[in-house]
Amino acid sequence: MLMPKPNQDVLAKRGYLVKELRKIVADSDAVIDDKDNLRAFECDGLSAYRQLPMIAVLPETVDEISEILKFCAAEGVNVVPRGAGTSLSGGALPLADGVLLGLGKFKKILDIDYENRCMVVQPGVTNLAITEAVKADGFYYAPDPSSQIACTIGGNIAENSGGVHCLKYGLTTNNVLGIEMVTMAGEVIRLGGKHLDAEGYDLLGVITGSEGLLGVITEVTVKILATPEHVSAQLIGFPSSEQAGDCVGKIIGAGIIPAGMEMMDRYAIHAAEEFCHAGYPLDVEALLIVELDGPKVEIEHYSVKIDEIAAACGATVSRTSQNEEERLAFWAGRKAAFPAVGRISPDYMCMDGTIPRSQLPKVLKRMGELSEHYGLRVANVFHAGDGNLHPLILFDANIPGELERCEEFGADILKLCVEVGGVLTGEHGVGIEKRDLMGEMFSEDDLKQQQRLKCAFDPDGRLNPGKVFPILHRCAELGKMHVHNGELPFPDIPRF
Repeated sequence: MLMPKPNQDVLAKRGYLVKELRKIVADSDAVIDDKDNLRAFECDGLSAYRQLPMIAVLPETVDEISEILKFCAAEGVNVVPRGAGTSLSGGALPLADGVLLGLGKFKKILDIDYENRCMVVQPGVTNLAITEAVKADGFYYAPDPSSQIACTIGGNIAENSGGVHCLKYGLTTNNVLGIEMVTMAGEVIRLGGKHLDAEGYDLLGVITGSEGLLGVITEVTVKILATPEHVSAQLIGFPSSEQAGDCVGKIIGAGIIPAGMEMMDRYAIHAAEEFCHAGYPLDVEALLIVELDGPKVEIEHYSVKIDEIAAACGATVSRTSQNEEERLAFWAGRKAAFPAVGRISPDYMCMDGTIPRSQLPKVLKRMGELSEHYGLRVANVFHAGDGNLHPLILFDANIPGELERCEEFGADILKLCVEVGGVLTGEHGVGIEKRDLMGEMFSEDDLKQQQRLKCAFDPDGRLNPGKVFPILHRCAELGKMHVHNGELPFPDIPRF
C-alpha cells in the first residue's frame, strides 16, 4: 500500500516545526518528536502497515487544535487526526512528513440531558463509557462496535461505525445529532445540535464517515435511548453456513427486525468457545445469535416464529436465554471472537464489506471456494442482519508471500461484495486498505465529484492525504475548464 512520497522540504524544517508547535500547546511534552515515543503511533488496528509520523501532538483545548491546524496550513504540512487507533482500515496510518494530531486528551462528558434524550461529549470518550454514564438511570447508546471498550466516539463518527445493534437502531450516522469541528483553516464550526434534524444541507451526514479528510471533530452530541423493557437472545445452529444465511433473509422477510442478528462459522465458534466457554454447540457449521428486545409478549411471539423459520431452514440446535446471565454468555463469545481467532493463527486480516441479505448463501459459498484457491483459512464473524461481513483471513506474515496472498484474497472478497450489489465497506471505512479498490465501485466521475467535496472543506488536501482516493488530484485540476482552439465548451450557456 503506497503512501504519498514524503516532502523533503517539510522534513528539512522538522526542528523548526517542533519548536513552533511547542509554543502553541500549553504542555510542551505534548509535542512528541523522539522515535521511541513516536512508535506508539506508527499504526492503527491494521497493523500490517506501519510508518512513524514526523511529529505527534496531543492538544488539550479546541483553541490549541485551531492554532495547530492554522500553523500547519501556513507551513504546508499535512495532518492526520487520530483517536484511539482501533481503525481496521489504516485510516489513522501516519505520514512520514506529517503531524499526527492525537485527541486522547478530549475525554470529558460535557452534558447529560435526559429531557432531550441526548449527551454532549468530547471525541476521546469511549463508546462504552457513554452507555456506562447513563446506565444507572435506564438509558444507553445504541451503536456498539466490538471494540466499544476502547474505540472513541470521534473515531466512530469518522468511520460511521455500527455494531451488533445497528440492525434495529442504526449506525453512528443515525445516532449523532450534532458536532463541533475545526477545519484545516482553523475555523471552528458547529453542525446540528440537540434538535432531531438540522436545517439546510445534510452536512452532518457528510462529516459522518468522512475518515478525517474534512475536519477535526472536537465535540459530539449523541442520542441516548431508554433501556428496553425485556431482552432475550436465541442461539441457533445449522449444518451449513448457507442454511444459516438463508435463515437470516427469511427472518427479515417475515417482518421481524431483531435488535441484533450475528453469525459465526465453525472456525469462529470453536475459537470463541475455547476462549471464553460461552456454551456454544460444537457440532454445527454455523451459529446465529438473534436478540429481541421490547415488551415481553412481543418477544415471546417473535421467538416462536423465529424457531419455526429456523427449523424450516434446517436448524439442528435452538436455545433461548433463560436469564440475563445466559444472554450475556451468548454474546461473550461473539464479542471475544476477534481475540479468540488470534489464538489459532499467528496473524489475521479482518475484512469489511456489505451485501444484500439475499446474497448471503451465494457469497458464503464463494468465499469457501476462494479460501481453497488461496490456501488460506477464513473465519466468518459478522453482522448477518444487515449483511455486513467481517471475514477474518488467517495467515502467517513470517511465511514469504502469505501477506500478499492474504491481500489478494481480501480484494477478491470485496470485489465479490460489489459484484452482488453490495459495497466495499460497512463500518470500517476505506482508509488505505480499500483505497485502491474504489474504482471497482465508483466511476472516475464519481471519484472526482467526491474529491470536489473534499476540496470545499480542505482545498490544499492537507488532512489525511493518501487515504480513500486512489489518485490524488489538486483542487485546481478538478475544477479547471478545458478550452480547445480558444472555444469555450457549450458557448450558449450564460456565464457570470
